[in-house]
Amino acid sequence: MDIFTKLAEKNSEKSEATFKPIFFRLNNLNDKENLEILVDNNPDISVFDTIYDQLFELVKIENPAVKLSREESNARIEKHLGELTFHEYGVWVFYPWSKRLIHLLDEKEFIKVRTNRNNYKITPEEQQILATKKIGIIGLSIGHAVAMTLATERSVGELRLADYDTIELSNLNRIQTSTHNLGMNKSVVAARAIAEIDPFINVQIYREGISEININDFLTDGGNLDVLVEVCDGLDIKILARQRARHFKIPVVMDTSDRGMIDIERFDKEPERPILHGLLAGIDPAGLKNLSAKEKIQVVGKIINSDQISSRLKASLNEIGQTISSWPQLGSAVALGGAITTDTCRKILLETDIRSGRYYVDIDEIIGIGEGDNVELESAEQARH
Repeated sequence: MDIFTKLAEKNSEKSEATFKPIFFRLNNLNDKENLEILVDNNPDISVFDTIYDQLFELVKIENPAVKLSREESNARIEKHLGELTFHEYGVWVFYPWSKRLIHLLDEKEFIKVRTNRNNYKITPEEQQILATKKIGIIGLSIGHAVAMTLATERSVGELRLADYDTIELSNLNRIQTSTHNLGMNKSVVAARAIAEIDPFINVQIYREGISEININDFLTDGGNLDVLVEVCDGLDIKILARQRARHFKIPVVMDTSDRGMIDIERFDKEPERPILHGLLAGIDPAGLKNLSAKEKIQVVGKIINSDQISSRLKASLNEIGQTISSWPQLGSAVALGGAITTDTCRKILLETDIRSGRYYVDIDEIIGIGEGDNVELESAEQARH
């Protein structure tokens, strides 16, 4: 084994082991000593300290009706600091996977500044409610966009992420991540990205994915989920997750990244509601394992109603197992799904009257499409000739 292979394996093992940042508050003597040891023993750590700029923004948003001069802002910052120095104020956050040490406002002030531009599309009172809510996401392809949008908007206080799969090169048409994450577990990648946006969001991961063994823990450990977002490929898990969510009265939201379709099942309001609107009534989840590509397409067709999907997806389904290995997903459709799903989850969490059903935010219908975009695709066999 050459040195490059050894280094790659060592880095992979080490990087897969961590996805949580480490906090150092210098008013705590142990934290202060530990941070000094960390920096002394790791000269390659990159330090980013913009605490003055963050404090400048804090005093600005605390005085929105007043246009402060630089001198007035500095005076208010000095008063705000009290007896602390800039270095001591706030919290230092270390990201082990990138060896970056970031100086930030501590949690309450960080959240206040970071969510300031949410006001009043999300009121401060609503923001406090959302900070107490828990959302679980099964499947981190479409789910990556959902998780990142929820975290960026901060419409959640805790995220539970589940996916056994790793990032592959072909995922990068729809998952916004870096090539250095190829081969890494999808839930780890998402958790790290969230931590780098907001280290105070509680993220738990299930890197082995969801199964009959851990589904109850995923839904209930540490308190029941408030919403389950199910966007995985496994048909058996789709059924199992809904059966258990219905048992625990947890609403389920699903996006399909085609025609902006969003599926909502309010098991919290309708605990007797048939799963997937009754489309797969009587099907045993165990019977959905290890299906052939053709069999899987037939079941998926029932779930998404193949008469309602876009013409391009319909044509693509005929090519699975022939010229393509799985159904296509576009980055734009996944991004739209992340937005629609986040909006739906937020409204459910804030007890807006969101009802069960299947809804479409179809860009082609809303904006219209050109004649050339509405053609039936040639089959691959025709194209080859």
